[in-house]
Amino acid sequence: MTGQPIPVIIDCDTGVDDALALLLAVRHPGLDLRAVTCVAGNTDVDGVVRNTLTVLEQAGAPDIPVARGAERPLLEPARSAPVHGTDGMGDLGLPAPTRTPAAVDAVTLLHREILASPRPVTLIPTAPLTNIALLLRTHPEVTRNIERIVFMGGAVEVGNATPVAEFNVWHDPEAAAILLTAGVPITMYGLDVFRQVVVDSAEVHRLRASGEPGTRLAGELLAHRPAHQGEPPEAEEAGGLGDAGAVCAVADPQGITTRLLPVEVSLAPGPARGQTVVDRRPRLGESEIHEGGRERALVDVALAVDADRYVKLYLETVERP
Repeated sequence: MTGQPIPVIIDCDTGVDDALALLLAVRHPGLDLRAVTCVAGNTDVDGVVRNTLTVLEQAGAPDIPVARGAERPLLEPARSAPVHGTDGMGDLGLPAPTRTPAAVDAVTLLHREILASPRPVTLIPTAPLTNIALLLRTHPEVTRNIERIVFMGGAVEVGNATPVAEFNVWHDPEAAAILLTAGVPITMYGLDVFRQVVVDSAEVHRLRASGEPGTRLAGELLAHRPAHQGEPPEAEEAGGLGDAGAVCAVADPQGITTRLLPVEVSLAPGPARGQTVVDRRPRLGESEIHEGGRERALVDVALAVDADRYVKLYLETVERP
């Protein structure tokens, strides 16, 4: 590892796989986690704050500021993801954290930490993008000190919240559309690669047997994320890294294959709402020829991932004392 660590801020809705992402970010020597901001998504925002503080405490992280953010999307009510359990963290029965959140809201903390960083910051949103949209509309000057935004969200092929929409974008499509206008480089780490990075059963068992709390927590969380839908968590089958893959993509960008493509978010009511429409056509179609082209954001879309490389990176990092 050479050079200075990359300053990063995670915006999350912790969440089993957001917790896996936090464990990686805390322990990777090439990353400097400067702050964590919380938003409603996998569970309510107060639950997200509690879960985030719990993970940082279990990981033995330094005193990283954590702030409460938006409790609902810009336009719609909050809609949680029951796959994460009633507490959003797999109902693991973890002790309540002794740490407390920052005395400022998420947008204020984002603004402060981005502008205070001596090097441009990489933002890693692994949640609905409400906090990031509010930041960009309230303090657009922050973009001068943002290196890149690597967000877990969207899908080129198949969604999960709907047949075409991924949960984080579907939860607040307007916020996602605002993110795409940020005017900084953006990488979309979507479901197409998200689903491919899987830790096998033997490694999950080994992590769960660790005497180190953060490493053991990684194993417990992975055991709650069976790689094949429909398997019960107690089966302890292989577990997907999920959101943690977006952190891998920041720590080791060579592990994903991206293409710079036009992307827009479908905002109209109906079955396509929340879809990330990724234009992979080699030439203009009849719509543009007859009606004129629309201005769309260019995004580095992850289309392939070296799953073995990212699993190795994750295991080596979370087992670091």
